[in-house]
Amino acid sequence: MIIPILVYYYNDFLNNQFLNYPILKKGFKTYLQLERNMSENTVHAYMHDVDLMMRFFEEEKDSKVISEIDVDDLIEFVSFLNKMDLGAYSQSRVISGVKAFFKYLLLEQVIESDPSELLESPQIGRKLPDILSIDEIGKLIDSVDLSSPEGERNKAILETLYGCGLRVSELINLKISDLHFKEGIISVTGKGNKQRLIPIGDAAKKQILIYKDQVRIHHNINKKDEDLVFLNRRGKKMSRQMIFIIIKNLVEKMGVKKNISPHTFRHSFATHLVQRGADLRAVQELLGHVSITTTEIYTHLNREDLRKSIMEFHPRNRTD
Repeated sequence: MIIPILVYYYNDFLNNQFLNYPILKKGFKTYLQLERNMSENTVHAYMHDVDLMMRFFEEEKDSKVISEIDVDDLIEFVSFLNKMDLGAYSQSRVISGVKAFFKYLLLEQVIESDPSELLESPQIGRKLPDILSIDEIGKLIDSVDLSSPEGERNKAILETLYGCGLRVSELINLKISDLHFKEGIISVTGKGNKQRLIPIGDAAKKQILIYKDQVRIHHNINKKDEDLVFLNRRGKKMSRQMIFIIIKNLVEKMGVKKNISPHTFRHSFATHLVQRGADLRAVQELLGHVSITTTEIYTHLNREDLRKSIMEFHPRNRTD
């Protein structure tokens, strides 16, 4: 039998579920541990997945009441996952966690029907990512509204993503103490807590300094976030979701039809280096890839560019 949520809170769940999410979360954890008999690692992963979903609805859906979430909302969330720095395996895991959460809510009668029943996990497979051309990168960065309070910060974010090829997690955790501008490098902590040094170009360096010295200093900065480079308007660490939203809004403003996310700047960074003859091992080191096989996807992209050039310009492929 499922351990029941205290009746005392039940009406509050129906009327204000977002404020009482910590109570729902606690009950869900107990359900996973006792009813589903899951390992601590799986429980921890599922709790993280549900937290991710709730943050998405808080930022994108104005804290929509859980009982009103429908399958279209969840499809939007899955689309969000697809555009984040998450592989197909990670996406599938997140969707499994979300499904388990809604099953729990249904069993507890917090919801009347399960909106996650129709959700499908992504196909596991290797896919060539969308990239932006150099011209498209330039136009996107130039489209940032510098008259807004966050404009200089947002431009610095884009310059850093493209100029250094960072993952979103690396960007939001970048520290002022990691900036070694005299040496022309930054120190980045990547997956597995591994550090690497990345050269930083003049454009990214200039924009970071503008933001840091002219905008950031006016924030009332949260004490524990004082060393972080990029902050939200409340002077706190930025979320991965917020970086995605910034880029999503810019892409919509520009009318770009490609599937663009923060990770697109990383793909574009690597692709443009390979296209111009950069050594693949050097690109691997810059990206922080453990295996050269992961980096080799950019040679495939480069070969596709070569194929298009041959088809367009080789005299034996032209019919005119």
